[in-house]
Amino acid sequence: MSPLRRFYRQLLLPHSGWVLVLFALIMGGMSLQIDRFELDASAESLVLENDQALAQYRQVNQRFSTSDDFLIVTYTPDETLFSEAELSRLASLRDELGGIEAVGSTTSILSVPLLHSPELTLDTTDTAIKTLDEDPVPPQTARQALLSNPLYPNLLISEDGQTTAIQVTLPTPPRYFELIEERQQLRQALDAGDGDPMTAERLDQVERDYQSLTDRLDQRRDRTIAQVRATLDGYRDHAEIHLGGVPMIVADMIRFIQNDLSTFGLGVLAFLLLTLAVIFRQWRWVVVPLLCCSFTVWLMIGYLGWVQWPVTVISSNFVALLLIMTLSLTIHLMVRYREYQHDEPDAEPQSTLVNTLAAMIKPCAYMAITTIVAFGSLTVSGIRPVIDFGWMMTLGLAVAFIMAFIIFPVLLRLLPPPVDQRVRAGGTPLTHHFASVTDRRGGLVLLVAVTLAVVSAMGISRLTVENSFVDYFKSSTEIHQGMVTIDNRLGGTTPLDVVITDKPAPDTGGDPFASDCDPFLEDCGDDADHRDTWYTYQKMERLESVHDYLDGLPETGKVLSIISTLDVLAEINQGEPLDALELAFVPAAVPDNLKDTLLTPYISEVHDQARFTIRLRDTAPGLNRDQLLEQIRDHLTGELGFAPERVTLTGMTVMYNNMLQSLFDSQIKTIGVVFAAIAIMFLILFRSWKLALIGILPNMLAAASVLGLMGWMGVPLDLMTITVAAITVGIAVDDTIHYIHRFREEFRKDRSYHGAMYRAHDSIGRAMFYTSLTIIVGFSILVLSNFLPTIYFGLFTGFAMLMALLGALTLLPRLILLIRPLGPSVD
Repeated sequence: MSPLRRFYRQLLLPHSGWVLVLFALIMGGMSLQIDRFELDASAESLVLENDQALAQYRQVNQRFSTSDDFLIVTYTPDETLFSEAELSRLASLRDELGGIEAVGSTTSILSVPLLHSPELTLDTTDTAIKTLDEDPVPPQTARQALLSNPLYPNLLISEDGQTTAIQVTLPTPPRYFELIEERQQLRQALDAGDGDPMTAERLDQVERDYQSLTDRLDQRRDRTIAQVRATLDGYRDHAEIHLGGVPMIVADMIRFIQNDLSTFGLGVLAFLLLTLAVIFRQWRWVVVPLLCCSFTVWLMIGYLGWVQWPVTVISSNFVALLLIMTLSLTIHLMVRYREYQHDEPDAEPQSTLVNTLAAMIKPCAYMAITTIVAFGSLTVSGIRPVIDFGWMMTLGLAVAFIMAFIIFPVLLRLLPPPVDQRVRAGGTPLTHHFASVTDRRGGLVLLVAVTLAVVSAMGISRLTVENSFVDYFKSSTEIHQGMVTIDNRLGGTTPLDVVITDKPAPDTGGDPFASDCDPFLEDCGDDADHRDTWYTYQKMERLESVHDYLDGLPETGKVLSIISTLDVLAEINQGEPLDALELAFVPAAVPDNLKDTLLTPYISEVHDQARFTIRLRDTAPGLNRDQLLEQIRDHLTGELGFAPERVTLTGMTVMYNNMLQSLFDSQIKTIGVVFAAIAIMFLILFRSWKLALIGILPNMLAAASVLGLMGWMGVPLDLMTITVAAITVGIAVDDTIHYIHRFREEFRKDRSYHGAMYRAHDSIGRAMFYTSLTIIVGFSILVLSNFLPTIYFGLFTGFAMLMALLGALTLLPRLILLIRPLGPSVD
């Protein structure tokens, strides 16, 4: 007796009750951790691993006293905006929003300074500025003042004056950034080998403090957004209102994850219940596999909660995948068990069960390993959420295999199913017809495969990685509607910062006027750089050339910089640009209550940096972020002569682009890793390079077909579709392993290739059909998501699995018949 049979006969199956008790204790322990299960849609969950652009982005925000922690409420009244009634209603909405506990401040056309007073000059800016809130300004006068101000159009008010925005600030406590900075320093110290046990302990404490604070802030954010939405609902009868902003997008994406987890989980469970009932028509064949599937997901959710490993938008479908993959394993066992029941109806149920496990553990083990390799290959992608998804599925598949070969037989031992007389009694199975086509139309099978390979290669050459963030969401979602409104009416959605660092001031012995030229009074050319300040005529002239260039790009919406402030001051100065002397005293001329609006967001004298804040139009036709960023950098360093080290591009646009540009490279890496690993395992499993090659070709065709289809349809690679090809190969190769393993068994009976093919199609082919059908329809559940990449993931993976099934039932046996890798036959 083999060790495996001894394990099942003498150890596991005789003690099935105790095994279930032990397993119940484990399940109970994991249940205690489920409430710690977390979801994450933060910026860190959508960037490259160790992407320095995130730290750079935070640094720039801190230096220039800016943040993306605000909500945008777009307000388009049914009547004209600039009427006493509508402005009063807008003020009421603004006040209600400002009264919400977590709101720090609000900014709207009601509170910003209006530059229309004839008494307003550079000398009277602190007394003569008026606002709609504080002064009796006629509505039409206010409208003209707002639209003529360089700051407000396409930011707080649309160019037609009918749509306005309320910015609702949700301040983040300084402690949050302090913990991030300390965590980064501790991690760098440990990575460099400079840390000690105390450093590691401190890092653990900081990470716990950071997680605790993040949880509290997330809860506060969700409560606040719910309160904001409730407030907005009271005004929707009189206006078209949309909510936008990074906090709202994060909150809604988490809500999408929650919905996806529940929808996919319940939807797949309902589908599995229906599938099992229709195919097997016995309650035991429904209950037992469903319990195994549910146990797998339950354990994984408990484990993720225990280690506080959050689920992101990308890994939100891991529940559906685990359910499908666990069922795939159990269906293979169920089909084989029923075959043994049919062949030996009088055998003891335990003997039938042991024979089933002994026959299937090897192909199922290789099936699990290849799928694990497919998901594990995602860990080389360099994209944080994709890496996490790969590790989660790797661990989950290991749990699924344990469920299939430990819990499944234990449950079946306690609930032995009766012999089903319908097995092989229902006529010729559908898969038998695939064998006939392969046998009689072998040349056509090969011709179709070659044609498909060529067409797929042409489609792959058309693949792109550029994508619009707004197109990630269905048009019915508030995220999509709000982003489109902001994009089209209020100056763009996606933020980009361009930071110019000043040249270091030369050593003048402490005398800033050591030069013969006075930059306050005359044009000093390059000598103006000796003044350690941005407020010189020459430097501002160069910054103006940058501003004009950025503002002239078709992809950019609103562009703000110190030049915008100077335009405002010029308007105050009776339309006259500031001369060199007036420019030098700008910091003193701007009132303290306006410096946070007009100066600090754009100039940091402490760090010698000037900032241009840009909003890109995400819906701009032909938007190519990578090309645009490269174009901006080349123009600033080439045409305008800034040294490359003095130009920094940062913001969400840069981080998102970094992720996009890594996708194609990641796709090549993951596919390469998968095929290399599968080739090695095929050689080990089949001990034949011919069989290894034959087994890989249909799977390569399946992966190529789905990528080719994406290319022909113009669907770009994104966070979700990057995983399709690698996962497809890992899942599709399961059919290849099972088919070749069974084909060899059948071939040994009479050494007939054709006979072995028909028998394999009638037996394992049926299990392959059931499992593939389950996976295909199971993935179709993903179309219920509000996240379009998830929908594409489901549809394209389903298509790939269909191609893999057709390849395994036609091309694979045709190649075996053609090459005859098992030696001579009697055919």
